[in-house]
Order: sequence, then structure tokens, then C-alpha cells
Amino acid sequence: MHIHTCLSPCAEWEMSPAEIVGKSREKGMDIIAICDHNSMENAEAAMRAGRKLGIRVFPGMEICSKEEVHILAIFDDPESAEAMQDYVYAHLPGTNRPDFFGSQIIADENDEVLGENPRLLIGATTLGVHAIVEKTHQLGGLSIASHVDRPAFGLISQLGFIPPDLPLDGVEVSYRVPLGEARQRVPGIGKLPCITSSDAHLPDDIGRARTIFTMNAPSLEEIRLALQGKDGREIIMEVRG
Repeated sequence: MHIHTCLSPCAEWEMSPAEIVGKSREKGMDIIAICDHNSMENAEAAMRAGRKLGIRVFPGMEICSKEEVHILAIFDDPESAEAMQDYVYAHLPGTNRPDFFGSQIIADENDEVLGENPRLLIGATTLGVHAIVEKTHQLGGLSIASHVDRPAFGLISQLGFIPPDLPLDGVEVSYRVPLGEARQRVPGIGKLPCITSSDAHLPDDIGRARTIFTMNAPSLEEIRLALQGKDGREIIMEVRG
């Protein structure tokens, strides 16, 4: 549920949409989400590549709030994700310096380079965490706080706590923390649903940590039900590869 493509300046060029989908198929995954920093411009290419190999790809992004908190916004369709991107772009200052931050490559499903994104995608938006979660929900998406166990860019590390009025759909712990131990090792996450993800920036990192859900179909609504533990849907285990 958290993979970066070559659009993210911190990811490697090898993380093209086609390479990501191929590696995901190799690792036996059925569902992935593309969550580049503050942008979804490579998500549709990954969705097209995924359809060829039978992998459901959700378009999303990892948004950096003004508090420098990373929050995943994951959507069912590219139109909703693009609407969120428009909202983020309107609140994202700065211009990228490829020589300093890295290139931000837009590619298609055949690994053809279409161009580069000039925005400072690695930077923080002027949006607060509440505004990001609210807008994500208005557009029908899931809002999951990224890598809450990390000492940087996590909700707890940046704010010191999870605001009780922040309506998150869940929290993500990194591959460093076993999902079964998350509540003991990460104070403050309370009773929020927990998932684990690879946060992959390299092809070999894809699938190093993943969550398995019990669901009836590969849809965002089914994932929502699994996070809530409703109607027989649930988070059943994690896999480390």
C-alpha cells in the first residue's frame, strides 16, 4: 500500500511503473498502491501496467503536511486521485533542483519517459494534517498516517501524539516493526487499525513488508471494511519477503 516510483526524487530510476508491477507480480502480490511524494502522475501508468498482469493498482500519494507529517491518501480511481493532486499542487511551494534533490521522472506503462515534474515534490505543503485527511475523505479516499514508528516525518515524531479529533482510517508501521508488536512498540497509536508496507524506493524493496486482508474483492471499499473489521473482512497477517 506504499510504493514510490521514479517520480519521487528519493526513488531510483529503476522504479518505473512497469518494473514495479512486474516485481509485485513476482512477489505474489494482488494489490498495490502507488504513493509518490505529493503527486500521482505515475499512478495511471502503473494501473495500466497492472491490468496487463492482473494486479489491482490503487492511485495515491504520500502527502507532506505543513507539520512535515507524511500521510498516505489512497483512492479507488484516478479521477479522485487527480482531484487530490490538484488540491495538493495548489498548496505546494517551490521548484525542484534535480542536481540536489533528484530527478522526478514521469513515465508510461512501457517505460517511456514522458518528462519531468518541475515542482518541489520532496517539500512540505502548506496544508495541515486535518485539512489533508478531510479532503481525502471528501474525495472518497483512505487516509493512513505513514510510518508512525519512524523518528522523522511520522505523526507521532512530529506532533508528539495522534490528535484525538483526526479521523484517520489507520496507521502504517514500517518494515522495521512486526505488525503483531506494533501496539507495544509504538506508543500512542491506540486502537487505530495498523498495516505494514514496504515504502519501497528500490525494486528489491517491493514486498519486503506487506499486509494481507480478508476481502471479497480488490476494491478500496473492501479495504476500508477490512481496516474496520466489519462484515467478516479483517487484517489477518503480515508477510515479510
